[in-house]
Amino acid sequence: MIKITEEMLVSLSEEAKTTKRKRKNFNFHKEDSEILQRMLNALEPTTYVRPHKHINPDKKEIFVLLKGKIAVVEFDDFGNITEKIILSHELKNYAAEITPAAWHTVIAFESGSVYYEVKEGPYDITIDKIFAPWAPEEGFSQVDEYLKRIISNL
Repeated sequence: MIKITEEMLVSLSEEAKTTKRKRKNFNFHKEDSEILQRMLNALEPTTYVRPHKHINPDKKEIFVLLKGKIAVVEFDDFGNITEKIILSHELKNYAAEITPAAWHTVIAFESGSVYYEVKEGPYDITIDKIFAPWAPEEGFSQVDEYLKRIISNL
């Protein structure tokens, strides 16, 4: 049995705070070849998940909020927001399923935010995702302004 405890969430969040990217995942699946990929993702508000999509094959992806507050955002091919939801226990919004082949990102609003992710496998780093050409690359100076613009449209 796999158990997800408060201690596990806090520990993963503390690890995320110490990483350069301010995020950390913990995989429950043992092999990248598994058909069902399951993981915890801890995010800090300063992290940037560059918008991306999963194609060849298109993959379903589900985010279930366990702790904190995050936004899940989908975009069209030009970077316009098409769907959005703030996941928060306070708002009573708990999960979102990404439309297959949709550009998407996740934004953390609270320190210690953690969500459970389920994604179709297998995982192959060379073809897993395509990054949106209209979104700045991770680490570039335009990231802060880009995130502010997205957040202002939520």
